[in-house]
Amino acid sequence: MDNSTRLQYLEAMGIDVWVPRKQAVVEIEENQAVSDNESIPVEEADNTLTLGWDELKQQVNECNKCDLSKFRKQIVFGEGNINAEWMLVGEAPNQDEDSAAKPFVAQSGFLLTEMLRAIGVQRESAYITNIVKCSPADNKDPKVNELKSCDSYLKRQIGLVKPKLILAVGRVAAHALLGTKKPISELRGIVHYMDDIPVVVVYHPAYLLRSLLEKRKAWQDLQLALKTYQEK
Repeated sequence: MDNSTRLQYLEAMGIDVWVPRKQAVVEIEENQAVSDNESIPVEEADNTLTLGWDELKQQVNECNKCDLSKFRKQIVFGEGNINAEWMLVGEAPNQDEDSAAKPFVAQSGFLLTEMLRAIGVQRESAYITNIVKCSPADNKDPKVNELKSCDSYLKRQIGLVKPKLILAVGRVAAHALLGTKKPISELRGIVHYMDDIPVVVVYHPAYLLRSLLEKRKAWQDLQLALKTYQEK
C-alpha cells in the first residue's frame, strides 16, 4: 500500500495523522503544478501543410507573423502552372513585384522568361514563387525570422506542385532551400536534392543584369537543369 492511500484510510477512520511540514509543502506544490498545467491552453498545431491552394493563399493573405506584413501593399504568392514539372523559387519580391503581385517582373522578369525560353521551357508552363511572400524594405535580403515565417508556405507550395525539378534562383533562395551558407559560386554547377527533388542553383537575373560576364555560367546551369530534368 502506498503512503497516500494509507493516509486516506487513516483519515477515514478518524485518526489524526502528522505529516512533516516539508512533505506537506511538496504535496501542495505538486498539486498546484498539476492545477496550473491543466489551465495552460494547448497550442494549436500548424495546419499549413494540409491546405489546398485557395486556403493556403488565404492564410498567406492574412499572415502577420513578421514585420514584413506591416509594410506590404499585397502578397506575392506565386503564379503559373500548379501542376508544373519545373518550379522556380526566387529570393523575395522587390517593390515592382509588390505592386504587381507577381514574381519576377520588369527587366529581371523579362530576362528570366528569355532564359527559360532558351532551353525550351515556357514561363507559363512553370510555377514561380519566392522564398518570402512580402517585399522587404529597400529590397534588402529577408531576415532569418522572415524566412522562417514563410517556410511552411513554401513547403506546402512545393508539396502541392510536386515538381520534377526546382530552380533555386539566387543566393538567398539557394541558402534557404538547401540549408547552407556556402557562396553561390560553390553551389552552382551541382545537382542538389530536396526531399528527392533535384535542385539546380542559378544566378538571379537581377544579378546577371549587373554582371553580364556571368551569363555564360547561367547558361551552363540552365543546361545542367535541362539535362537533369530529362533524365528524371
